[in-house]
Amino acid sequence: MGKWVAPVVRTPDGGQLQTTIYYGPWQCSAAFLSRCESKCAAQGYALMGCMWLADIKGDWKGRYLFMPAEAGGRLAITHCCCDYPKVSNTQRLRDQWSSARDRFRDEWASEFGAWPTTSAGKNFPGHHIFDLGHGGPPVAPGNVLPVPADIHQTFNDEYPACYAPGGKWLTPGPERPYVD
Repeated sequence: MGKWVAPVVRTPDGGQLQTTIYYGPWQCSAAFLSRCESKCAAQGYALMGCMWLADIKGDWKGRYLFMPAEAGGRLAITHCCCDYPKVSNTQRLRDQWSSARDRFRDEWASEFGAWPTTSAGKNFPGHHIFDLGHGGPPVAPGNVLPVPADIHQTFNDEYPACYAPGGKWLTPGPERPYVD
């Protein structure tokens, strides 16, 4: 597991927003598994597994009705491994991502702050939540997440197991698998 804390960003209302991303992968909670099962079935597929990849936490500080205020929320990033067929044109999809990568990072930065980098200044890889190998969209805003290189490799290593029948990714995990 890993964690990335963004620099504080000024919001249009004069407040401040700080984004924190907690990285798994973790087994999905029972509720997330159920949601994935419904999603797969609605598309005509069977659920093979569910990976909880990350949690994005936003903390806002500002003023509301002229008084100091704080608010926040969390967004779980999960992937439903349905029995999608593998696609044969992954190189074309990777090329699309490569062509759009810089623009995508700039757009991401406008909402969350600068795209994460290592201490050496190297950009985090962009992980495709709905993987390209099963037809995931290469540049959809909600399908790419910045991930440290070692965790990105772990995600990529675990995806085949999530798509395999009867693996650990079909077993429910805890409601919250990490501590702030």
